[in-house]
Amino acid sequence: MNVSDDLMAPDTVADPYAYFNRLRAVDPVHHNTQIGAFIVTRYDDVQAAFRDERLSADRITPYYQPKLSGPNREMLLPAYENLSKWMVFLDPPDHSRLRSLVVKAFTPRVIEALRQSIRDTVRELLDEAGQHEMDFIHAFAYPLPVIVVSDMFGMPREDRDKIKHWSDEIMLVVMGALDVQDRHERARRAFVDFEEYLRGRIAERRRTPREDLLSLLLAAEERGDALSEQEILSTCLMLLFAGHETTTNLLANALLGLLQHPAQLELLRREPNVLTPAIEEFLRYDGPAKAMWRIAKEDLALGGKMIPKGGRVLLVIAAAHRDPERFDAPDTFDLRREKNPHLGFGFGAHYCLGAPLARLETELAFTEILARYPRITLAESALEWHPTVLTRSLKTLRIAY
Repeated sequence: MNVSDDLMAPDTVADPYAYFNRLRAVDPVHHNTQIGAFIVTRYDDVQAAFRDERLSADRITPYYQPKLSGPNREMLLPAYENLSKWMVFLDPPDHSRLRSLVVKAFTPRVIEALRQSIRDTVRELLDEAGQHEMDFIHAFAYPLPVIVVSDMFGMPREDRDKIKHWSDEIMLVVMGALDVQDRHERARRAFVDFEEYLRGRIAERRRTPREDLLSLLLAAEERGDALSEQEILSTCLMLLFAGHETTTNLLANALLGLLQHPAQLELLRREPNVLTPAIEEFLRYDGPAKAMWRIAKEDLALGGKMIPKGGRVLLVIAAAHRDPERFDAPDTFDLRREKNPHLGFGFGAHYCLGAPLARLETELAFTEILARYPRITLAESALEWHPTVLTRSLKTLRIAY
């Protein structure tokens, strides 16, 4: 069976699961000549790769450094300087040091203390939405996590549209929007503007510390934990970006799944306690993270294939989540699914810090949505997905109620 290497083909963007199911069946560690990478699709191989220390999370240096000596240096340098300090792109010990400074702000206890303020924000956004119809993404799924993570940093709410805009532009390079020709120039402007904005906020916190995440990072620096200014800028930008981008897509994809499976939606209405396992099924069935990159530090064998040193490896979470060797009826949307060891938040040392926050936002959002809208329906027939390698994200989601 022949399988196309075009990951951005319209059919594949619309339904990556059918494509990756075929690939997993015929060539589970497939060398894709179009993107020059090995695509890993079996659950066991993906999970093993996440914890394999021979595979590096640093996919920034190999990509940018060869290009920084060329004519595009000035365009690429701001992105490289910022992204190269994101902890998600670092290996130990640098990753461990940065993570240890941030993890205390994302413990379950700290996140649980945000419950009431997040609930208030959920209700406020739904109050402001249209009376009978809305674009769920624009009206709710995007502003909710932007507000939550901005509040954690102590950022003014009136700045959320700027933060979202910069994040969208940065996403073009972080998430692999291969069809956007000017993505590097747009990302350059976003990095420059976002860092300038953050420098202003940092200066304010140095003068007047507050009880927020930005002040916590600055206090860590002052204790001698050797956080450079670039590390502070990069960590703030990474958390503001990651803290809302994936949650927006989680909320939208989850609602779409419920609307496309009315029996499961009614189950959730009848039995609200199903919401806890339902959130895990949202993450598995059509989660926001489609894939993650790794780079081989040395020659290694993976899934029966030899990966050369420097080889790029795409770990396809979306394919792992539909592996029949790991999940019963993997193409079935089952909110009561009991065995659900999904990889929606990654696995191993780079497991997502924001997992407790994303789960809480999703819980409170759907508790309120189900209570408010007893007759919610999908109000558009032709869904459009952003053509990116790494994320599963809708452009709009119009609903009626």
